[in-house]
Amino acid sequence: MSGEPLLEVDNLTVAFPTDEGIVQAVRGVSFTLEPGRVLGIAGESGSGKSVTTLAIMGLLPRSARVAGSVRFQGRDLLGLSERALESIRGRRISVIFQDPMTSLNPVYTVGWQVAEAIEMHQKVSKKQAWSRAIELLEIVGIPRAEERAKSYPHEFSGGMQQRVVIATAMANDPDVIIADEPTTALDVTVQAQVLEALKTAQEKTNAAVIFITHDLAAMAGVADEIIVMYAGKPVESAPTDELFYQPRMPYTVGLLASLPRLDTDAGEPLRPIPGSPPQVINLPPGCPFTPRCPLAREQCREEEPELRPFGEGHLTACHFAEELEERGGEQIFAPIAADTTEVGTA
Repeated sequence: MSGEPLLEVDNLTVAFPTDEGIVQAVRGVSFTLEPGRVLGIAGESGSGKSVTTLAIMGLLPRSARVAGSVRFQGRDLLGLSERALESIRGRRISVIFQDPMTSLNPVYTVGWQVAEAIEMHQKVSKKQAWSRAIELLEIVGIPRAEERAKSYPHEFSGGMQQRVVIATAMANDPDVIIADEPTTALDVTVQAQVLEALKTAQEKTNAAVIFITHDLAAMAGVADEIIVMYAGKPVESAPTDELFYQPRMPYTVGLLASLPRLDTDAGEPLRPIPGSPPQVINLPPGCPFTPRCPLAREQCREEEPELRPFGEGHLTACHFAEELEERGGEQIFAPIAADTTEVGTA
């Protein structure tokens, strides 16, 4: 479902001054989000995904230097007073954070906490809020919701805690739900359950969703479009299917090549990305991915590529995207053999 954009982020930048220099955490993020759509933002730790979220919500420390614009239904959120933002957070835009225990208060029952979120933004009685809280817990898959609503967070597993947070996020039928790595540290089975609960929340509220994760596999069945970030900057953007089948930036290729796959032989070698992400303090000129990139040339060391169109709805920040297309995907990265046992000589 598409329509007028709910959220428009234009050239968002976030920097933090430190004794060592300026940390350029976010460097020019732009996107639009329409009702009912799911935007995935992927990248390794330190790529700027979560800082982007915090900037949108106005939750950064005062030392942060934020520029650009974040327009929600035509209203720029940057620079709004704390009181004005409080009327939007939780009511119009909800956030699901990575660790549910940072969102849940250990001294109150889960039902009380969901009901409180309703009472804060809606003119309802405590009885109505409680009934709605139980209904929300049922929607996200909490068994025996009426009974378990009286339990405390520590009495729930990590996956169940995250479901409670999702119920709280959908309590006021928000227009946008931001899920910031909601499945981190959960096993695969529980991840699937949490993703299903998130999908249910979106369907019930018709909210647009920003789904942030380092795990591209988790995005495959969730996102309509994916932005890949590296060193604080978007380096590729495309519809989900196209990004998975036709990546046009070596970093994206590396992320996809390192995913375990069921359609390959068990003995097929892994193809990891060599090296580590760069520090985003006083970045040198050129493409930040250059030290890890098998296609890197002198131009990459001197000039950082801008996002440019590569087909309809597909943007890439690579000088040699055409060559990558010709050479074909994950083969650009050197494999690590599945069996590394050394054979000695007698």
